[in-house]
Amino acid sequence: MKKFYDMIDTPAMLIDEKITLNNIKMMQDLADSRGVDLRPHIKTHRMTYFAKLQMSAGATGIACAKIGEAEVMADAGLENIFIANEIIGICKYERLKILNRKVKTLRIGVDNKFQIDQIEKIFKGEKPLEVLIEYEVGEVRSGVINDEDLLFLAKYIKSKKNVVLKGIFSHEGHTYKASSMEACKVKAIEAYSRTVRAAELIRAEGIPLKIVSVGATPSIMNGAYLEGITEFRLGTYIFFDLGQALAINDFGKCSASVLASIISKPTDSRVVIDAGAKALVSQNRTEGICATNGFGYVKGSHDVRLKGLFDEHGIIENKEYSQEVSIGDKIEVIPSHICPTVNLYDKVYLINDDHIVKEISVDCRGKSQ
Repeated sequence: MKKFYDMIDTPAMLIDEKITLNNIKMMQDLADSRGVDLRPHIKTHRMTYFAKLQMSAGATGIACAKIGEAEVMADAGLENIFIANEIIGICKYERLKILNRKVKTLRIGVDNKFQIDQIEKIFKGEKPLEVLIEYEVGEVRSGVINDEDLLFLAKYIKSKKNVVLKGIFSHEGHTYKASSMEACKVKAIEAYSRTVRAAELIRAEGIPLKIVSVGATPSIMNGAYLEGITEFRLGTYIFFDLGQALAINDFGKCSASVLASIISKPTDSRVVIDAGAKALVSQNRTEGICATNGFGYVKGSHDVRLKGLFDEHGIIENKEYSQEVSIGDKIEVIPSHICPTVNLYDKVYLINDDHIVKEISVDCRGKSQ
């Protein structure tokens, strides 16, 4: 058992400092080698501490998912923020108006006329709000789908005084379900081709576009790229998780884990830990390169996975592993999906070798409005 385990109550989130710093440098170097900007998505870590490390390493700015995250980041001095999401509601645009006054660069995602009308109304007399059109490339989520709607929205934005179109963005999240890394790369390049083509269609109408933003960790780690892309926008690479590690067949990049205590061994094969669905999210990808086949991976084990999660209990069914551990032992679990797992904690412990470096507040925990 590691020496610092006794100093930490469970369940708790641990972040390995060395691995995290290596991950930050790795992705910045990759972006630099492609000649594109790197805009880390802070929805993964939700901590100003790590956002500043990413900026210091060379990131152009940050991406957020929600206004609440952006507000916290702005208060911490982050000046270039893209909220890569559609925002609806007058009260939200009133908050964005204040935020737009505070930071050097603020942008949001749009995919419909309703948003543009709300922005035009609320930002009258203000610094215009910059936007990127989201283009749907296969994830079957939000985003403009066909050329007609794309060009209509671009022209509609151009006709307004208080909204400025800066670019287009997409997310190839459907590549997580690819059957192999080669298939992942093919799907990603198809998505990039659609995104670059959409940008060219808008430019052909005499509407300038500066930014073409894409990104998903497995795709970019696999070398996916296409001329015309100006920005990588991705988040999980900083910590990785079970799904992402399986995609690249490398657990050595997993820097985040949940420390849990073994609290019961009711049978000769069942091991129960004190980390359930309130400590490890119950997301289990069932297909593709990121298929997790369980709710977490026991770090350092021979492929031991959590079979199930109750609110307060995690369940392992493995007779061989049960013989190796005892009640009272502490183990580390690599989460199946790191982004929502981080949001379950008020703080994380930064670990270097066998020592606790510091405790870091999860500043944006719960900032989902």
